[in-house]
Amino acid sequence: MKSERSKTQFHILSISTLALTDVVMAGTAFYLAYWVRRLIPWPDEAQGMGRFPDYVGIVLIHIVSILGVFVFSRLYRLSRSPSRVDEFYAVSKSVTVGTLMGVALSSLLFKNSPLELDYSRGMIFYGWLLTILLVTLGREAHSQVRLQLRRRGWGRDRVLIVGTGDVGRMIFQKIQSNPSLGYEAVGFVTTNGPEDEVLLGAPILGRSGDLALIIDEHQVDEVIIALPEATHQEILLLISECERGKVVIRVFPDVFQIMAGQVSIGDLGGLPLLTVRDIALRGWKRTAKRVMDVVGASVALVLVSPLMMLMAVLIKLDSKGPVFYAQERMGLDARPFLMLKFRSMRQDAEAHGPGWTVEDDPRVTRLGRVIRRLNLDELPQLINVLLGEMSLVGPRPERPVYVNQFRRSIPRYMDRHWEKAGMTGWAQVNGLRGDTSIVERTKYDLWYIENWSLMLDIKILIRTFFNLFHSPNAY
Repeated sequence: MKSERSKTQFHILSISTLALTDVVMAGTAFYLAYWVRRLIPWPDEAQGMGRFPDYVGIVLIHIVSILGVFVFSRLYRLSRSPSRVDEFYAVSKSVTVGTLMGVALSSLLFKNSPLELDYSRGMIFYGWLLTILLVTLGREAHSQVRLQLRRRGWGRDRVLIVGTGDVGRMIFQKIQSNPSLGYEAVGFVTTNGPEDEVLLGAPILGRSGDLALIIDEHQVDEVIIALPEATHQEILLLISECERGKVVIRVFPDVFQIMAGQVSIGDLGGLPLLTVRDIALRGWKRTAKRVMDVVGASVALVLVSPLMMLMAVLIKLDSKGPVFYAQERMGLDARPFLMLKFRSMRQDAEAHGPGWTVEDDPRVTRLGRVIRRLNLDELPQLINVLLGEMSLVGPRPERPVYVNQFRRSIPRYMDRHWEKAGMTGWAQVNGLRGDTSIVERTKYDLWYIENWSLMLDIKILIRTFFNLFHSPNAY
């Protein structure tokens, strides 16, 4: 009970301090907007501006309007792994709506005010822009503090994993490698294996028939059912056992082999049908993505051309061989193309045939190790993007020899070739690059293909930029 009370207090404190941060940042934004309006004569000279205290009523209306929109937009539902791009987009949208509401209410309430205040378009614009920036910064700071507190054990939820197979192990490792998520894995529950053993350093606490007792005994907050092969009847029985313990129940999906996107419900003459396979990128969306590729690659090539020239000189000085390395890969519709890279290996690296790059690979040159770590070896692929052979974002292309291997053993692997290969992708920004699981990469690639949007591409590009100097699997 004490642990539950402390977690509740931490949750309430987190939401309260987040709301207070929003209030302070929004208020500061309007205070700065007032002074910017006085100092910058745009769109015209400021006339009739009083002292800032005269604007307090207007500022309060705007802050209340913005916070009200935040509440209805569910911006106070705290995420365990917040996305900076999603957060910025949600804040921008909500601040825009809140500002319009605030302007409308201020005009209504202060229409016949004895104070003739200059509340012009300029001040509204400055207030809107500064509120977006400051609130986003404040929320990022609050998120970092919250994550650090979770790393130290504040507000952690105790999680029990049902299933000791590959999926159960994967979930446990994900929890262990991300302490900032605020989870503590108390152990496993087996369905048919031996009890009283240790798996990945965590105990197997018993069998699934004793779930309710195990939940009570170990004060479990959440149960993750990691049995994708279980029947629906077995899942329902496990859920009923968990419900007796009053915990949050999460189920790992059992339909990923046939579905990577969201389920939509349609009908066939009144007969309900589930759509589990749909391609998001088609029609005008494909054109929009191509426009973004051409513009993005062109701008990037202009900006990084001095760096690419420097790298070309360094590669020639570091080892014998050409500057560029052209390797056959498979892209859209499984058509082969030559993907360009800066050479990071010895010239005779594949004298004995193709080989998978691993950590501390002896074939990598001294300079190659550095540029691979920083992903600089992939800059020439901007040329592939301009030529239309690749996209800025998409599934990473593989060599034909590996494609022929994977297509036989991995379900839906060839579905990755519905779209152009990308310089970066959803799997890569989630840590799946280099010598990592091809099965997991395929799942992320299929999810991306079936959930594509321009905003998702922008999010991936931004995350790629921030991950440039932190790529543990870039060998």
